This record gives sequence, structure tokens and C-alpha cells, in this order.
Amino acid sequence: MAPRRGTLVIACGALAREIAALRRANAWEALEVRCLPAELHNRPEKIAPAVRAEIRAQRAHYTQLFVAYGDCGTGGALDAVLREEGVERLPGAHCYEFYATAPVFGALAAAELGTFYLTDFLLRHFQRLVVRPLALDRHPELKDEYFRHYTRLMYLAQAPRPDALARAEAVAQFLGLRFEYRFTGYGELGARLRTLAAPAEAAPWQA
Repeated sequence: MAPRRGTLVIACGALAREIAALRRANAWEALEVRCLPAELHNRPEKIAPAVRAEIRAQRAHYTQLFVAYGDCGTGGALDAVLREEGVERLPGAHCYEFYATAPVFGALAAAELGTFYLTDFLLRHFQRLVVRPLALDRHPELKDEYFRHYTRLMYLAQAPRPDALARAEAVAQFLGLRFEYRFTGYGELGARLRTLAAPAEAAPWQA
């Protein structure tokens, strides 16, 4: 049997670009990543079984596994699987929370419940994940019904990109929502991956 490798991150496909950027910027070659399809978010009841299957398929090949998901609408099912499998995940209910960090997201949500959140991933795929599935390209009048309880669009940005702010503002205008922007960086995602890839750097007092 081949010797087990280091750490494998089993990640949501919606985080693939962000994790790749972090790995390149920090030269985390030893940190390996396998992404499950981002489309699982459309069927959250399938997330926990898919993560369990990947854990069991990979466990023999790695010394450590970590799951880069929030609860993501599984209603606690993902946490139940991870307890059984002895694997940790990112903190929080969803990527908005672990990007912004729990205290900041809690304050944002409490300040204005009717908030629609964008991340870099959702901004890149807004047409595919929101407009077309909700038929807003064919029936724009549905916007008023779908978003009638929303008052604000909050763009939580992970990386500065020249056209992203204008595109996010255009989404807010399209939905008829007030636009706000907050640069979060990678939040808990970046912090947790750093501890996995370089624990000595994250905790120098242990050296």
C-alpha cells in the first residue's frame, strides 16, 4: 500500500477558485483539494451523502481530512455525518458567514434581515444560478414577487477585481435593491486553510 499523503480538503465547488487563489498565493503545494459540484447547493439534501462518500473514498490515502463547507442548508445533516466520520468543517451556516466571520455576519443580518448576499462566486455565476433558474430572463416581472421582502444587496467580496464592483451594483439595480459593499477577503476559509497547510506558521509558540 502506498504511504498516506498529508491533508486533503474536500470542498464545495463554489469555493474552488478562492481555494486555488489561496494555494497559489501561499505556495501550499502540500495541501490537496477535491471539489464536489457546486450544483449540490440546488439539492442540499444530497450534500451530506456526497461528502460522506468522498471521505470514505479518500480516508485511506491521507493522514488528515477537512471539509470546506458550511451547513449549506443541510439542516444539521452534514454535521451529523462529520461527527460520525470524525472530520471537521468550516464554522458557520454558509459561506457568507465564514467569509465575513460569525460576529460580522451576525451584525449584518441583525441590522437588516431583508438582505440578499453576493459573494465573488455568486457574482460570477449570477445569470446561471439566479436569473435563469428563477426565469427572470423570460419573466422579469417575477422579480417583484421573489424579492419583495428584500431591501438591500450586500456584496461580500473576497478579492479585488476591476469590474466586480460595477457588476455587483448592476445586480442590485436589476433586483431593485439598495447596494452595499464590504471587502471580507477569505475570512475563516483563509485562516483555517493556513492552519492546515502551515500549522507552525499559525501557531509559532509551538516551534
